[in-house]
Amino acid sequence: MSVKKEADMFVSRALEKILADKEIKKPAYSQLKKTCQVALEQIKKDPAGESKVDDTGTLPMPVGSEECIRVEKYILPFELACQSMHSRFTTTSLDVLQKLIAYGHLVGNSEDTLHPGKKLIDRVVETVCACFHGTQTDEGVQLQIIKCLLTVITSNSVEIHEGTILQVVRTCYNIYLASKNLINQTTAKATLTQMISVIFNRMEQQAAVQQAAAAEAQQQKSKQEEIEDDCHSTDTQKVSEEEEVVDVETEGKTSVEEVVSSIIEEVIDKVVPEEKAATDANTNDTPHSDIAEEVDEETTPTENIGETTTVVANGIDHPSTSVHMSPGDTDSIHSADSVNVSAFTSVLQMDAFLVFRSLCKLSMKPLNTDGPPDPKSHELRSKILSLQLLLQILQTAGPVFRSNDMFISAIKQYLCVALSKNGASSVPEVFELSLSIFLILLAHFKQHLKRQIEVFFKDIFLFILETASSSFEHKWMVVQALTRVCADAQCVVDIYVNYDCDLGLANVFERLITDLTKIAQGQQAIVYGATPAQEHNIRLKGLECIVSILKCMVDWSNDLYVNPHQQSNLGNEVMPQPVDPDSDSGKGTMASYNSANSLNDSPEQFEELKQMKETIVAGIELFNKKAKKGLAYLQEHGLLGTTAEDIARFFQTEERLDKTVIGDFMGENDKFNKEVMYAYVDLLDFDGIKFVPALRRFLEGFRLPGEAQKIDRLMEKFAARYCQCNQSDSIFASADAAYVLAYSIIMLATDLHSSQVKYKMSKEQYIKMNRGINDSKDLPTEYLSDIYDEIALNEIKLKPTSAPISNKHGSSANLQSTTVTPKQRKTMFDTEMQHMTSVAKALMESVSHAKIEFTSAKHHEHVRPMFKMVWTPFLASFSIGLQNSDDPLMFEPCLDGMRCAIRIACIFRMELERDAYVQALARFTLLTANSPLTEMKPKNIETIKALISVAHTDGNYLGHTWLEILKCISHLELAQLIGSGVKYNLHGGGGKSKDKKSSTHPMDAFDAEGMTRADSKRLASLQGQMIQTSSQSVIVAMDRVFTGSVKLDGDAIVDFVTALCAVSMDELSNTSHPRMFSLQKIVEISYYNMGRIRLQWSRIWAVLGEHFNKVGCIQNEDVAFFAVDSLRQLSMKFLEKGEFANFRFQKDFLRPFEHIMKRNRSASIRDMVVQCVSQMVQAQMANIRSGWKNIFSVFHLAASESEENIVSLAFQTSGKIISTVFAQHFDSVVGSFQDAVKCLSEFACNISFPDISMEAIRLIRACAKIVAEKPKLFRESGVSLGADQGETHVHVKEGDRVWAKGWFPVLFELSCIISRCKMDVRTRGLTVMFEIMKTYGEDFERHWWKDLFRIIFRIFDNMKLPEQQSEKTEWMTTTCNHALYAIVDVFTQYYSVLQDVLLSDLYEQLHWCVQQDNEELARSGTNCLENLVISNGSKFSSAVWDETCQCIVKIFESTIPQRLMSWTPGDSYSEPQAGGPLARDFKRSESVQSIHSQISVLSQDPANQKIPNMKVHTQDKLFSSLLIKCIVQLELIQSIDNVIFFPTTSKKDDQENMVTAQQGRPADDSDIVRPHSDSSVSGDQGMYPYLSASQLLTLVDCLNNSHHFAVQFNSNHEQRNTLWKAGFKGKAKPNLLKQETQSLACSLRILYSMYSDERLADCKDMIEQKLLKLCSEAFSYYLSLTNDGHRDAWRDLMLLIFSRMLKLSDDEFRVHASTHYNAVCELLSTDIKPELRAMLKIYFTRLGVVYNIVPSLDTVESVS
Repeated sequence: MSVKKEADMFVSRALEKILADKEIKKPAYSQLKKTCQVALEQIKKDPAGESKVDDTGTLPMPVGSEECIRVEKYILPFELACQSMHSRFTTTSLDVLQKLIAYGHLVGNSEDTLHPGKKLIDRVVETVCACFHGTQTDEGVQLQIIKCLLTVITSNSVEIHEGTILQVVRTCYNIYLASKNLINQTTAKATLTQMISVIFNRMEQQAAVQQAAAAEAQQQKSKQEEIEDDCHSTDTQKVSEEEEVVDVETEGKTSVEEVVSSIIEEVIDKVVPEEKAATDANTNDTPHSDIAEEVDEETTPTENIGETTTVVANGIDHPSTSVHMSPGDTDSIHSADSVNVSAFTSVLQMDAFLVFRSLCKLSMKPLNTDGPPDPKSHELRSKILSLQLLLQILQTAGPVFRSNDMFISAIKQYLCVALSKNGASSVPEVFELSLSIFLILLAHFKQHLKRQIEVFFKDIFLFILETASSSFEHKWMVVQALTRVCADAQCVVDIYVNYDCDLGLANVFERLITDLTKIAQGQQAIVYGATPAQEHNIRLKGLECIVSILKCMVDWSNDLYVNPHQQSNLGNEVMPQPVDPDSDSGKGTMASYNSANSLNDSPEQFEELKQMKETIVAGIELFNKKAKKGLAYLQEHGLLGTTAEDIARFFQTEERLDKTVIGDFMGENDKFNKEVMYAYVDLLDFDGIKFVPALRRFLEGFRLPGEAQKIDRLMEKFAARYCQCNQSDSIFASADAAYVLAYSIIMLATDLHSSQVKYKMSKEQYIKMNRGINDSKDLPTEYLSDIYDEIALNEIKLKPTSAPISNKHGSSANLQSTTVTPKQRKTMFDTEMQHMTSVAKALMESVSHAKIEFTSAKHHEHVRPMFKMVWTPFLASFSIGLQNSDDPLMFEPCLDGMRCAIRIACIFRMELERDAYVQALARFTLLTANSPLTEMKPKNIETIKALISVAHTDGNYLGHTWLEILKCISHLELAQLIGSGVKYNLHGGGGKSKDKKSSTHPMDAFDAEGMTRADSKRLASLQGQMIQTSSQSVIVAMDRVFTGSVKLDGDAIVDFVTALCAVSMDELSNTSHPRMFSLQKIVEISYYNMGRIRLQWSRIWAVLGEHFNKVGCIQNEDVAFFAVDSLRQLSMKFLEKGEFANFRFQKDFLRPFEHIMKRNRSASIRDMVVQCVSQMVQAQMANIRSGWKNIFSVFHLAASESEENIVSLAFQTSGKIISTVFAQHFDSVVGSFQDAVKCLSEFACNISFPDISMEAIRLIRACAKIVAEKPKLFRESGVSLGADQGETHVHVKEGDRVWAKGWFPVLFELSCIISRCKMDVRTRGLTVMFEIMKTYGEDFERHWWKDLFRIIFRIFDNMKLPEQQSEKTEWMTTTCNHALYAIVDVFTQYYSVLQDVLLSDLYEQLHWCVQQDNEELARSGTNCLENLVISNGSKFSSAVWDETCQCIVKIFESTIPQRLMSWTPGDSYSEPQAGGPLARDFKRSESVQSIHSQISVLSQDPANQKIPNMKVHTQDKLFSSLLIKCIVQLELIQSIDNVIFFPTTSKKDDQENMVTAQQGRPADDSDIVRPHSDSSVSGDQGMYPYLSASQLLTLVDCLNNSHHFAVQFNSNHEQRNTLWKAGFKGKAKPNLLKQETQSLACSLRILYSMYSDERLADCKDMIEQKLLKLCSEAFSYYLSLTNDGHRDAWRDLMLLIFSRMLKLSDDEFRVHASTHYNAVCELLSTDIKPELRAMLKIYFTRLGVVYNIVPSLDTVESVS
């Protein structure tokens, strides 16, 4: 069939159908009949076309333009048929028009000949729309109209725009409202939906095509092809594009008829079952006359659609069709409704804009305020439909609609204003639709609607939540909407950033949180009178909201979170899932808001703004209470200037200020207040504004004060400012007139609009009141009349602002204080809604043109301040939910929220917040709270699981809150024991223990046996509850906490271990029933974490080691045994890894063995420690390095034991180490060599095992050999001495390392053995010590010897401590003598090295020895000095001899017992300073610069502590000290004699003198005269030949001083008697006869030797004088003696003098004889002994010879 025939068939059939109708014959239809006949005849005459229709498909072929024009000629009959008001004619005409349009036969692009400037299709559409006449329109016609109009909109061959589209939409809209047929209503609604979708989709598709074409053109342009190829390709492309366009147009005609039919049939099928009932209801309820009226009124909603706008469409300039409006509609169109055509890039955008704007205005139509709205009323149905269509537009909005400035402006100016009216609607359906639209705006348009969203939140939705009179339904819908808002992470963060951090906007986020937490806590349930079920549901919703907010925060900051367990599902749980495609959440939204207008997303900047805002809000609140204080506060913080202009501008711009306070402040009479008021008024511009509007503008910013004087000042300034701005206005003669008029207007407004004024002022009264105010003239009556009318109609009001929060709950108190009926509540709610609507609408209109920059948040740090704001109320909400509800729907979200909160606090390291949530969670497990176990419920079990989940997923961030978690896990194990039915009196005593720690938790007091006896049912119930804690999931979760510790980071594992150790100590604190659960876990996690790096393990072990120290010392041996065994296992594992040189980790983890050995007094545990250490040595000998130090420390402690098995095992192991490890792996143990020697020393000092002691000394000797053989290892072992904890590392030079680390420890410990042990052991030690020195001393450096002698002299330190006399005697007779001789031997052997280094120190030590109150020590000191000088004197230099003599002098001076001469009864005694100079230096070196670790044990030497001080009377001590000094004097005299003349020389000399005296003659002539010569200086003279004259004389002076002191004492008989009576020196009176005689004898021998010494010839005279004087004094003293005993004591001395004189030469003898002659003669008169008498005989005989009295000695002998 040809296309022409197809079109003719449609047209002819329709015409024939019309002509066949019997009604056509009526006169009223004559014109219609005629036109139909003419058209039918013309069709028959037209020739058939060539075009064919494709019979293979349903799509018609494209119709040529000629055929379309031909078809359009037959439109008139159908137009007349539509105008005939006949249903059948109209239906037939509409049907054929729909088919012609659907199949492309009617395009209507040509200009309409009847209406120039319009297209034919516009006339066709107008004709179709005119077929609807309201409710009386036939239902079939209605359906056909809908079908035809839908075809027009959806057809691709027909184009209608602007007014025509609006007319189509209006017609369908009216059919929906007016039709009583439910099918037609539903069809009309579906058609509207389809139309709207097509209109906006076409706009988006066109933009997409244009964008793609532009992109393609740009791409082609960039190819830079050659011109010929470019032209060729361009032609080819054009051809292909034309073909594609044809194909597209062909496809576009895809049976529009069928599409429309399918849509309508689907709708009909859906509503047919309800059609009859709905039709009957509509018929019965609505009379026909009312329907007609409503239809007429319903044209009102469409008046805005027909605004006249000139556009360019299809290349023809024409005005759009003017749609019918009601008379009053023109005034309702504001000037803002004019459309800027140039803002649109296509007419399709204009079409969409007009439709959108019309729907917005339709939705703003007010409802009938008389009574509750009727759900079937046209107004309500119209509002609901318009809102539904707007919601559809927003839901399907594309890029053009979302980004085009005109559409954004339309949303601000129309849609937001409409929502401000409908958002406060009391109709639930309208309110719900408004909420849905708001959610779409918030999701997709919030970057353009910053101020509008603020109004929606604070003045509508949150207001509804806060007001008490709101219905539950409204609150429920708001909370449901907020649920979607709170599930969008981007939206939540944006709200905080853009509102709470904006200085000029409300704290939306903070207020939202406050309201939601109140709902979640159930605090508002009483206010709105909800049923329990409703209360529960809305609480759940509120809880869901706050949990969603936390999940959003978690999702937002998830990139900062490090989850060690990837299998954790917490991250999936907290990620908010979109509810539907409209919701905009998560990271998708973050990518979608890359707005060019976005601020720099700086968290620091927003933090500062937030703090500044809080300061401003605080200042405003203070201002609203006390204006001056508030201003001062803001000025102090630099937020407000100090000038009047600054404050005035602040009053005008800050809307949060209380208007009443502003008015009062500016009305004050103070100078500054008036300046502020003047500045405020001067900032207002009244130029060109009428008087009343100017007054309104003036008064909208503040509330007039109540005092007339204040009002007067304000009005006066206003009048002046108004006249200043309107000087050209001639209505006022002066400002006074304006002032009076303004004041009268205020009075008028108060009179007309105050409820307290009963009789209102009339217009005539008002005019009369204002007579003569204009400079004694009247203002125009019309002028005053207009003012009166305007004030009467429109009250002067303040600028609409949000109501303060404090006022929003005013009705709440009324509702709570009195019982209100539902009707009263409804009335109050409606009133508040109306007020809310007016305020919101005014605010929305005021911000409709505001452009505020919106920040799309992207930074993770925004969550930190958000969480700081919400964590406290959220915690309260979750706690209340967990505390008060057992419903899983309630407590599960609480647990989820707490987990999220902990996650956030962990991510941002917010310790306070984290601790609070973890502690709360732990408290609700009932495992650590003070609640009985019988209260354990499923929610507590779930809380336990949640807490364990937190531990598993957030372990890296928990810090010290691990303690709370691990405490719960510990008590959970107890609960599992109870659940398993174990009859175990946990922690012993049922809580009756006196140990406070053992009864801190009710679980500790659980006594299964007691409960069994008391209440078996209760026990069974409790065990049933507890068995839930033993579920597989809980057990697995518990294990995961510990097995998962391997994935914790370095800091977290330390926190975890620290907490676990603390819990373990709590478990073990009960002495009767300790638990080892946590202790076992410590061992387990140690194994799990064995693979960590040493750096982390060192930190972990610092905690674990300390814990094992404590646990290993617990009195309970089972626990300590477990700890030691666990330590052994862990140590074996660590030792298997080995250790590099200079590392100290082995020392760290072996230290607990040492600690336990030291502190635990249990023999079995100590034995266990020794066994463990021995086993480690046996198994891991080759891998041990730094651990040797701890091993030797353990053995050192074991060495002092009394248990043979402990000592024996420790010594055997030590011996094996010395013999095996030292030989094979000495490089690994060299750092602990000192500890090894110290350990052996302790074995040697154990008096209980002498065999071990001797063997230990042998091992020390072997250690010395190792030092001598391997010095290189000591030099390479390190630069500093390894010190234990708390000690300082001392730098040691490389050359000294062998000494410091090798020799010194060996020798020092041997000295300790000597000091501490019994005789046989110390003797062996002393022998070995000096053997080592003699054997290896040649390798010692000079300064080493100094340290060594400090060690040696420690042997004598024991003597300063009082001991039993027997021990002292043994010590002196053995050890000291041995040591002293050995010292001399060593000194003699290495004299060349030692004399420069140690001789002075040695003398100092000897000096100290002789000063002590100890006879043996004093004697030893002098003997040592004697031996030293005798052995080495021949090697002494002159300087050394000087030093030696000075030492003797100091000893003499310090030991003269001067107190003997001055003592009186009652004198006190001060003990000498303890410790010799070397010992003191030695101790100083310990604390300052000790180079060895053994020195630190000197003060702890048990031998130095076990000898108690003897309690001796003070006087006895003094006498003992004096006696010792006397002895020392004698010893020192003898020593000098022995040194100078050898020990036996003087004694031999005395014997010879006695023999000579007894024989009465010298032995031979040689004895008479012995002149000295050089050859006579031989070994028989001792050290005399090596001493100079000055040195000898020094010694002589010392001896003489000693002699003189003795003489003085012996002569003081009174003092001697006093001392004797006091008990000094026994039964006889004390005397110093030996000192008196021996000192003089020694002195004389020295002087006589010097006198006869030829080397000293130069000083012979001086010596002679000294000798003569000394002998004279001796003779004089002797002659003065009266006591026979005293004389007897001088016998040897006198013999010495005479014998020495006899040996002088004759000349010398002559000098001496002449000097002493008188004294000798006097001797003859005394009673003298025979020996002396015989010596006198010899003396006188020699005298006779010398003086030639007798010839010679032989003559004398012969005569006799």
